[in-house]
Parts: sequence; structure tokens; C-alpha cells
Amino acid sequence: MKIALVGLGYVGLPIALEFAGIFDVIGFDIDQRKIDIASMGRDPNDELDPGAFVDKNITFTSDERLLKSCTIYVIAVPTPVTRFKVPDLRPLQSASKTVAKYLKKGDLVIYESTVYPGCTEEDCVPILEDLSGLKLNEDFKVGYSPERINPGDKVHTLTNTVKVVSGSDEAALEQVANLYESIITAGVHRAPSIKVAEASKIIENTQRDVNIALMNELSIIFDRAGINTADVLAAAGTKWNFLKFYPGLVGGHCIGVDPYYLTHKAIELGYSPEMILTGRKINDNLSKHVAKKAVNLISEQSVPVHDARVLVLGITFKENVSDIRNSKVVDVVKELQSFGISVDIMDPHAASSDLEASYGLSLVSEPRAPYDCIILAVKHDEYLSFDEDYFKSLSRGKGALIDIKSQFTTQIHDMLYWSL
Repeated sequence: MKIALVGLGYVGLPIALEFAGIFDVIGFDIDQRKIDIASMGRDPNDELDPGAFVDKNITFTSDERLLKSCTIYVIAVPTPVTRFKVPDLRPLQSASKTVAKYLKKGDLVIYESTVYPGCTEEDCVPILEDLSGLKLNEDFKVGYSPERINPGDKVHTLTNTVKVVSGSDEAALEQVANLYESIITAGVHRAPSIKVAEASKIIENTQRDVNIALMNELSIIFDRAGINTADVLAAAGTKWNFLKFYPGLVGGHCIGVDPYYLTHKAIELGYSPEMILTGRKINDNLSKHVAKKAVNLISEQSVPVHDARVLVLGITFKENVSDIRNSKVVDVVKELQSFGISVDIMDPHAASSDLEASYGLSLVSEPRAPYDCIILAVKHDEYLSFDEDYFKSLSRGKGALIDIKSQFTTQIHDMLYWSL
């Protein structure tokens, strides 16, 4: 048995390496840069330690012809949305076409990418059948096991998190379950169908998105009421059944994207998903709310907005990761720039070249004080030791601090301060 991992992103690479501790593995990606870095025993996604590559039976390649020798194909490619907020299945379709070229009788194809219920069987399987000339369940099997990897999380890892598995028939289900049980110490959950497994994944992030949207809306209300949201949540959190979600920017390639896959399917089925779409609207508009508060704080200091200078600390979509995909901090920066404000961005994890290529922005390596407002946008570990004296040293006059993650709610006394 030889396993092919198609897509070596933050999902595919960890799975490939875990399987490679037991099986013969081909790690395939069309991005040659990723292949070159992984071949040197380094994670191009900056998530895994070099030790994860030691003693692993894996070949990294961008040559799809090497897939011919495999009998199991695990597809873990991105599932983004278009600028119109509808599913972009092109990466998934392309990967399916690649696998279909080499699919043989007796092979198994497993999808890990997050999709709407029905996508695997309705959109992917027909590609496999048409290009291979084979028939599902007669000649080959299909499984779906949604990824549950949380970037930057060193506690909830691939192997200690229960894996949901499903198959195109009972035999496929058992084959998929046995395969993942060989690497997942937490065990697997056998879903009764592929659609159930697809739905289970997509509601994980939709649930978080809607709950965070509620917190963001509450934060806007409490701000107008003149009370601190963090104080309210601390008080409410003393109740045993209070759900502890917090306000914040919602970006990245999961929570800010996955709900649109579910709403797309819902609309296709004739139902308008009002709560989910309203939550998305609230979260997508929060960047403008933050930028507006920055403008207000600058104006309170009698500084002409078009002459103002702002320092943004953190540009990645979440703390302690290098990923800038769909970062809502970028939206904050661009909104500030629309007012004519000069913005400096610092981030110890992001690469300036990636930021330039993706958004036309760049990083500064050191603060270029003085600033009229500082925005602590991402709670990187490197920022946790900062204090008011440090922020004041970078400020012109009284100075202002916007603390998106409410990290310094009890520590700022002299500066103008605002948090979500």
C-alpha cells in the first residue's frame, strides 16, 4: 500500500508525515517552492518542527506521474470562495482530475477539504468516474474525512483530536476508519454517510462564526452604552452554562470562508440562511468599525486625520502563525489609508514579500515613532510583555491604543484606550 497526499498545505503535510511513519507516502503539490522546502526537512507553512520529518518514508514531488504507483489518494487542497462569496471549487476539481488520471481498480480516494454537504459525491466523484472510466463502489471507493487542524495550536493536534470518517459504502467506511485509526490516537467517529461528515465539518466553523458575530454586535452595543465588553463577559462568564466566545476580527481560510459553502448549498436547496449570512455581514464589517474608532481617537487628540500616523501590530489572520490569507487586519489598514492616514505594519511572523504580493502592503522592521494611534491587532506572544510605558514611548503626545483582543484592559491608564 502506498499513499499519496495531494496538497501539502497546513492540512496535507502533517497527515502525510504521520502516515509516512508507517506507510510509503508520496507528498504531491503543484507548488515547487513547497516541495523544495519540504524536501529539506522544513515545513513551508511554518507549523511543524524539523523533528516531524525525521525517519519518515516520504517522497516530496511536483511530478504527478509518481502518483501512478499509489493505491490510496488523500486530497487536501484549499476550498476558497470567489470575490462574490461563492465556493471556488477549482483547486478541488483540478486535484480530482489529477488523481483520476492514475486511478485504478481497487484504489481508494479520500477527501479532506472542507465542502458543503453533497460536494464529494455530486462534484468530485463524477470527475473521477468520467476521466478514469471506472465506477464508484464497483471499481474504486471514496471516503471523506474532514480536516480538524487548528493552525498555531500545539495542544489540539492531528493525532489527539477525534477524526470523523465516512465512506461511499460500508467497505469504504471500514477501510477509511482503519487507515486513520493507525495514526489518530484519539480514535475515529464513523459518520453514517459522506454528507453527514461534510456537514459536521462545515458547521464547526459556522457555529464559531455566528457566535463571534453575536459578540461583535454586543461589543458595538456596549461601546455605545459606555461599558467595557471584557468586563461584561467576565461577569456573565461566572454562570456555568455561559458560552465563552469573544469579539474579534474573523479572517483566515476557515471561519471566514466555510459558512459561505453552507449558505451556497442552502440557497441551492431553496432556503435563505438569514442568521448565517447576517453573522458573516457583521464580522466582515468589523474592520470598518475598528478603523472608525481609530479615526475618532486621533481626532480627540486634535490631530488632522490626513496627517496622522498609525502603527499596526500584527497582520496575520490569528496569533502565532505566519498565514496572512484573508486577514481582516488588512481591511483595517486599507480603511485607514482611505482616510489619508500613514500606516506602518509590524509582525514578527509574517513575511513582507508575501504581504506585498498578496495585498500590496509591506512591513517595517522597527517602529518609526511617533504615532498618533497604535492598534494591537493580533495577540502574538511577542506582544504579551508590552506595557503602557512602551506604547507611550512610541506615541506623540497622549497617544491612543486600540486593543482588538482586549489584552491590556486593566493596564492602560494615561493613554486614550479602546477595545472590542
